[in-house]
Amino acid sequence: MKNASVKIRISTRALLMSTAFAATLLTGITAASAETLTVWSGYPEMAPFYQHVADGMKAAHPDLQVKVEAIALREHEKRVALGLTGGGQDGVTLIELSGSTATRYLENDLLPEAPADISTFVKDPKNFDKFFSDIAGSNGKIYGVPLFRGQGSLFYNTDMFKAAGLTAPPKTMEEFSEYAKKLTQRDASGKATVSGWSLRLSGGGQGIAEKFWTNMHQYGGAILVPAGDGKWKTNFANEAGRKALKQYLDLVFTAKAVTPEIPADADAFERGQTAMFIRESWVIGDIAQKAPNLKYAAAPLPTGSIALPTNLYVAGDAKASKIGWEFAKAANTPENLVWLLQNVGWLPNRSGIDYKAVTSKQPAFAAFVDYPQGYKFFTLPSIGPIEEILTRVAAQLVVAFGDASLATDDAKIDAFLKKTSDEVNTILDREGLLAK
Repeated sequence: MKNASVKIRISTRALLMSTAFAATLLTGITAASAETLTVWSGYPEMAPFYQHVADGMKAAHPDLQVKVEAIALREHEKRVALGLTGGGQDGVTLIELSGSTATRYLENDLLPEAPADISTFVKDPKNFDKFFSDIAGSNGKIYGVPLFRGQGSLFYNTDMFKAAGLTAPPKTMEEFSEYAKKLTQRDASGKATVSGWSLRLSGGGQGIAEKFWTNMHQYGGAILVPAGDGKWKTNFANEAGRKALKQYLDLVFTAKAVTPEIPADADAFERGQTAMFIRESWVIGDIAQKAPNLKYAAAPLPTGSIALPTNLYVAGDAKASKIGWEFAKAANTPENLVWLLQNVGWLPNRSGIDYKAVTSKQPAFAAFVDYPQGYKFFTLPSIGPIEEILTRVAAQLVVAFGDASLATDDAKIDAFLKKTSDEVNTILDREGLLAK
């Protein structure tokens, strides 16, 4: 996911780096009064939002000084690793982290539990779906305040749909395949020149596995599912996995509607080289900048989507951190969340907010914020080897996407899925995470 799935594995050893070494690298935490707040963000585009929230708090806190330090995600995660393990913090720091990244700090007692009023606010189902409140907590306790997420939806070219006689987006995975075949454009020799559906077939490492997982999610499968007691198990060497993989193979080898050689992803969509693809809300802004005349729409996926939530955590002594928690809650007011969606484009996690002021101007956002009741999200497990697992699954999928013999042989597909599942289990077992 663009700007959303970049993560750094931090070993326990790294978490125990000496205070002296960390202090020499830290410049963002300085002596400050209780009315000074430093915000650490991994998304530079979020800086105006945090300043907007700070401006709104001036009436109640005229002396509040908010310093926003928004840097690239990879550098931000390094900064957080050093900052939380170095100690010696003065003042308060509000830290923006994905739930999966925060878990390693919670396990080492490096982030404090939220106060009772914040916990109540986050746990209230009127404010946040349980999916988001669970990711903001651990073992029933709340440590962060949900703010925004990355999430997938379908983007489709409305002119191409009209030309193919299609009047609405696909609502089932079977329709996705039917639409892809109808939408594919070919030259005189029958070779596809415009794909009906852009599928991630190569490149991008673990992104291939994430995209496959999203498609497989529509069939009820998953690369990993929790099995209780902190253990995990695979859930793709089954019918759901077979259907998802067979769909790819059918479109590549039988329908020949998409191949690794055909341009793909957002760039291809913006150039009119594919009719539809699944991606996150950042594409809306990208289209506005690069292809403002493109006629397109967006729609929710059949059953649900991947979602990578980002939360706000507070580091600092209990008395001083009060302003940090107040800021995190203020960031979740309806006015601020509407501003976030309209001006930044990230999707707010809070429920019950009216986004018509945004969706009336840019209808594509509705696919992300007005999803149907019962829409099911999944996220990447907060476990150390998740990147290794996804990278390994992706490598195997690339092999499968190049094997024409799999397309018409369910037994071979099943054997491939079993072999890949066994490889994931080996990694889980090595890390003591495999459900027996």
